[in-house]
Amino acid sequence: MKRIFLALVICLAIFAQDMNANASSKEVNVYSYRKKHLIKPILQGFTEKTGIKVNLITGKADALFERIKAEGKNSPADILLTTDAGRLVRAKKAGILQAVQSKELDHIPSQYNDDEGYWYGLSKRARVIFYAKDRVDVKDLSTYEDLASDKWKNKICIRSSSNVYNQSLLSSIIANEGTEKAKKWAQGIVQNMARKPQGGDRDQLRAIAAGQCDIAVANTYYYGSMIESSKKSDQEAAQKVGIFWPNQADRGAHINVSGVALTKSSKNKENAIKLMEYLASKDVQAKYAELVYEYPVIADVELSPVVKSFGSFKADNLDLSKLANHYIGALKIFDEVKWK
Repeated sequence: MKRIFLALVICLAIFAQDMNANASSKEVNVYSYRKKHLIKPILQGFTEKTGIKVNLITGKADALFERIKAEGKNSPADILLTTDAGRLVRAKKAGILQAVQSKELDHIPSQYNDDEGYWYGLSKRARVIFYAKDRVDVKDLSTYEDLASDKWKNKICIRSSSNVYNQSLLSSIIANEGTEKAKKWAQGIVQNMARKPQGGDRDQLRAIAAGQCDIAVANTYYYGSMIESSKKSDQEAAQKVGIFWPNQADRGAHINVSGVALTKSSKNKENAIKLMEYLASKDVQAKYAELVYEYPVIADVELSPVVKSFGSFKADNLDLSKLANHYIGALKIFDEVKWK
């Protein structure tokens, strides 16, 4: 009887362990650069569909990257949601990601993914030219390269060279035009700056509205967020600014992505991949893009009304995973031309 009782206790213990394992496996931990109020509705939809609980940590993109590195193999993060191919490439190089192969992710165009499956683009953003509607004749605008010409002397506002969006833009110019032309462009931009680089993309657009400069380079989604801002001052500023799509006669406007990746430390890998597939689905792509004023990575997804108002354009089809080959060169150029 004692042996039977002992066997029963062991069986119950094993059963309890299995129950606990199953319970804990019905979750996934997400580190996201997206603000909670933007991403949470989408994650709640995933939970409702799958029964998998999503634990969400939000923060600055670079801070989340450093946190995962510091936590190492003990990091609870399963998923990293972050901006810009540059950050995703760095995360891969830092060894904090693992590759994912999934048929459900194959419909994302290859130029917006890592070629080894370490990260996948979820939404596109364009880094383009903005201008003062009352001071700039749109006929005078043409390409990124033209911004380095003398006619824009003391008229350009742009962010610091430490900004990853500018690093990716310069890397794309190196990839398309070569190092010498890229350096000439960067020199021209520095000479044409209306002020020292300062602030974020919204600050560049506000500076145009305030008459501090006539031209700025910024990501389109910041413009969208200002158009629909709760701040009247940002709405008014956006009305004074126009959007221009550069290089339409050749390679097209520079495109980057926000993306998703599976962490190397993931303890809930199966659930994490399900979430990645969910975020890449057509219905969610539409919601995701509408919430953040970005472009879906899937071609046949409807644009949000605000994004649609920006107009159609030709996009640069450069494979974003190839930007990694040029980041060091871009940083060297920034240093040489003294782009602060």
